[in-house]
Amino acid sequence: MKKNIIFFSGAGLSAESGISTFRDSGGLWEKYDISEVATPDAWIRNPDLVTDFYNQRRKQIITTFPNDAHRFIAELDNNFEITVITQNIDDLHERAGSRHVLHLHGNIRLAKSSGPNQEKKLYPIDGWELTKNDVCDDGYRLRPHVVWFGEEVPALNDAIPIIKSADFFIVIGTSLQVYPAAGLIHYAPSTATKVILDPNLDSFSIPSDFIKIKKKSTEAIVDLKKLLKID
Repeated sequence: MKKNIIFFSGAGLSAESGISTFRDSGGLWEKYDISEVATPDAWIRNPDLVTDFYNQRRKQIITTFPNDAHRFIAELDNNFEITVITQNIDDLHERAGSRHVLHLHGNIRLAKSSGPNQEKKLYPIDGWELTKNDVCDDGYRLRPHVVWFGEEVPALNDAIPIIKSADFFIVIGTSLQVYPAAGLIHYAPSTATKVILDPNLDSFSIPSDFIKIKKKSTEAIVDLKKLLKID
């Protein structure tokens, strides 16, 4: 039986493909006011501004590509049962070839209704631009499929049983500062081999049962191969 590996990925992984992060020094939240572009109230006040903010993010994402770490994770499907739980709103895991990806905070390549039935159906966005003329089946304007500050994280409950099934639980490219998502690491079973890798681990508060690899995602591939005993 194949071992079950759960990857828990964050912005640091996509940053190695050139995608701007939100929280790091020089990140997007230093350039934009969260309350103006990433809350339900912001959408009510100025949906055009919010739409344009995410259009620009989408435009950048479309022009970037999966890096070696994305591809390595996808290739592991040949030897293991792989599920990726990601905090990232890009689709680089899917484009690298990962088949089982759970987006905790949404997927910017998709849109949903801004009305009361927004979780019922998702709409692929053709290209990078969502406009005020794009509406859902029930007539409401489409908004980005992204979890905003002040909103619940619908996929959170889906992630818990997945993490509980892990033989290996690997945290990659996340500073574990975004809650409630960061709290998911505590659902990894005591029998699992737990790993966290990030070049800034010294500033993290990590449970003692985690193996710590102080490297960027793409630099840690050799370490992960040794840990998983693959060539």
